[in-house]
Amino acid sequence: MKIQDMNWLQLEQQVKKDDRCILPIGSVEQHAYLSLATDMVLAEKVAIDAAAGLGIPVFPVLAYGLASSFEAYPGTLSLSLSTYLGVIRDLMDSLYRSGFRRILVVNGHGGNAPATTIISEWLNLHPDASVKFHDWWRAPRTWAKVMELDPAASHASWMENFPWTRTNDPAQPQSAKTQIDFAALARVGAAKKRELLGDGNFHGLYQRADDDMHAIWAVAVDETRGLLESDWH
Repeated sequence: MKIQDMNWLQLEQQVKKDDRCILPIGSVEQHAYLSLATDMVLAEKVAIDAAAGLGIPVFPVLAYGLASSFEAYPGTLSLSLSTYLGVIRDLMDSLYRSGFRRILVVNGHGGNAPATTIISEWLNLHPDASVKFHDWWRAPRTWAKVMELDPAASHASWMENFPWTRTNDPAQPQSAKTQIDFAALARVGAAKKRELLGDGNFHGLYQRADDDMHAIWAVAVDETRGLLESDWH
């Protein structure tokens, strides 16, 4: 259930019965022809879909993350590392104060990986808590499904092109993009990265059939739901 549909009195009663919750985290950044909010939309939706019927509160997505690599693209908003780690720590503290002891962090953006370090430190100070950090798109079963359909899958390519991440821009390329030079990309700043990347897709097709995307989504939701239901300690 979404936190926005609950009041604090209901939440207080819920956490007495079940100390699980979900915190989705994402990013607002370039995704070629897809929504700038792709990472936050997917993280929140997979969390809500996975929790459906379980009565587990899903908090609103933390929309902003670490996206300095794409700062040369208009619309990309990035926090500094120190700010981001502080935000993650503060949110974990707040969840703990609310009574949650089993927390699933559903991540939609690879750049947010440093959050795992602060969560590890936080867990050392909260030994009665358990936190799972879930990169939903590259979890084993979900990634296997992506690779089964098309190994040329990457940032801003077809693998993120769901009906709920598309814009009204009709200029969706029909061809596949050649893989970029990842080593060259890693050693330059944001402005040069934009020159190397162009529209922002790393490589592969821009779109596949919706049947393929719904098949991936079904696996992702089921895999995320499995994390809620088992192996917390």
